[in-house]
Amino acid sequence: MSPRASRLADLDLVALAERLGELCRERGITVTAAESCTGGGVASAITAVAGSSDWFETGYVTYANGAKTRLLGVSEALLAEQGAVSRAVVEAMVVGACHGSGAELGVAISGVAGPGGGSADKPVGTVWLAWGDTERVEAACHHFAGDRAAVREQAVREALIGLVRRLASD
Repeated sequence: MSPRASRLADLDLVALAERLGELCRERGITVTAAESCTGGGVASAITAVAGSSDWFETGYVTYANGAKTRLLGVSEALLAEQGAVSRAVVEAMVVGACHGSGAELGVAISGVAGPGGGSADKPVGTVWLAWGDTERVEAACHHFAGDRAAVREQAVREALIGLVRRLASD
């Protein structure tokens, strides 16, 4: 792990959100979040920062598949074919969130936080995240350990770290 990555991993959620805000202000951009298993955890961390309305205007909590379709434009066919916890779905979620909100950068999260709901293919702790905009998206799958709260917190942390990394590398 690089020293920069290590430093980010050591920050608490509010410090990560503060760093994200600094980078957004420097670049004059806004961010959005499309969340499923984290239930608004990313938005909560961001809005804990005073003045975050300068760079965070809209977040989506799309816990059910119908909300992913209705609010983010994720196709029902894609959800049926791939399942909500998949690369294709989080990629579609982040594109839909950026399109709907007008944000220049977004993150999407969908996973199995537990304690139930896991399968052999997608055990508890499996979380897909995607970062990007309406044209360029990258995604990663993580397998987080711990109980429901721990999985959700780790997913929020990874979402914020990913946003910071993308802005810091531009």
